[in-house]
Amino acid sequence: MGGFFGAVKKDDAIYDVFFGTDYHSHLGTKRGGMAAYDKEIGLQREIHNIAKSPFRTKFEHVFEDMSGTAAIGCISDYDPQPLLIRSGMGTFAICVIGTVNNAQELIDTYLEDGGHFDAMTGGRVNTVELVAALIDQKESFAEGIRFAQEVIDGTANILILKDDGTVIAARDRLG
Repeated sequence: MGGFFGAVKKDDAIYDVFFGTDYHSHLGTKRGGMAAYDKEIGLQREIHNIAKSPFRTKFEHVFEDMSGTAAIGCISDYDPQPLLIRSGMGTFAICVIGTVNNAQELIDTYLEDGGHFDAMTGGRVNTVELVAALIDQKESFAEGIRFAQEVIDGTANILILKDDGTVIAARDRLG
């Protein structure tokens, strides 16, 4: 199991999110990532494999490379995240912690309706991208998150950083 952390501040949020995310390093062992929003730059994202080296050493350069008054970070067992998604609701970064037991069923349904996914090695679909696709089927983030959590057999804790610096956090509906 992984974990995520987010912050919105009047000044730079990178320091807080770096250490808040690093705190979760013991929970996941495969991937680490951060995304930030800066008024001048927009959304930025960085993801690294942390299977063989700690989060801190892979991300210690973010203080020079990334800036923003809002940021999110994630430690993940499997899927690279946060992902940057461009949709009808705008561009956003998203992290998902949970287990989607019916992922293949949801993927098949989405593909039948003419959707598509970026394929990972072996044709696997990133769970975070699947959850983002479910959310994007509705008119608003609130409706989309509720819809995703209703159709998912399993759990989905969701953290979204919008392209205006707003952070949306949703714990699993059964949590």
